[in-house]
Amino acid sequence: MAKIKVTKVKSAINRTKNQKLTLEALGLRKIGQVVEHDATPNILGMVKKVEHLVSVEEA
Repeated sequence: MAKIKVTKVKSAINRTKNQKLTLEALGLRKIGQVVEHDATPNILGMVKKVEHLVSVEEA
């Protein structure tokens, strides 16, 4: 299965509660933090919801 690296690049201040919870579910707390996930439909959907706050690259 393909892996993706998700990096938080913007703050969650003044974002909706759903976006904040999605970032936390992805394991992202601080700006600049990088997490690696399998590229499953669930994870890709979560990334799509907060794509303006994160950057994504294939690992």
